[in-house]
Amino acid sequence: MTTPTADSRTAPAPRPPGPHIHDRHPLALALFGLTLVSGLIDAVSYLGLGHVFTANMTGNVVVIAFALAGAPGFSVAGSLASLAAFLLGALLAGRLATANEGPRRPRQLRTAFVLEVVLHAAAAVVVFARGADGAAQYVVIALLALAMGIRNGTVRGLGVPDLTTTVLTLTLTGLAADSRLAGGTAPRQRRKILSVATMLAGAGPGAVLVLHGQLAWALVASAVLAGATLLLYRE
Repeated sequence: MTTPTADSRTAPAPRPPGPHIHDRHPLALALFGLTLVSGLIDAVSYLGLGHVFTANMTGNVVVIAFALAGAPGFSVAGSLASLAAFLLGALLAGRLATANEGPRRPRQLRTAFVLEVVLHAAAAVVVFARGADGAAQYVVIALLALAMGIRNGTVRGLGVPDLTTTVLTLTLTGLAADSRLAGGTAPRQRRKILSVATMLAGAGPGAVLVLHGQLAWALVASAVLAGATLLLYRE
């Protein structure tokens, strides 16, 4: 019996390019699109769902502290519901990653994108049918936070620098700390600026829609934009 040579063995499946992708790579374009959606979603949740974040969990931890301290206008229950749903979504993302390693990795990304579209659309249906008060408010919070948990858990595994899609703190830190003014080489400066710009581009229109009583249509917009990522991403 012959021993298989290195050339005859099955080579490990290539992984997504991760940190080495350029800003026009389909994956990078999809992540920019999802960053825009994050801005829209946090505008919807914070302004329209009782000052709760569904994409930015750091904000929820702080909001819970505000509410416990007696600050008016903040909800412990709403923020806890968001945190719980977000963690469940991240757990599901982890399960998807385990089940879709190697050559099946692109399937995990597409599945995560599809789930986000479905959950945003479901939240819009709830608001159209029941409004965004009382029990319906918590259902919408949970649906959106679940979508964001799935997305964050998925994007985290990609390891693409400065494109986390939901948190800009480290991106802004790098923009200043790595700048030429600070003595650095300003790596990925355009990407960092675009990440901030796309978040603003989502939050602004989202705020306008919510402030004009169009929360449901803001969620429709988020579902449509998230769906567009399926067209931007191909592997």
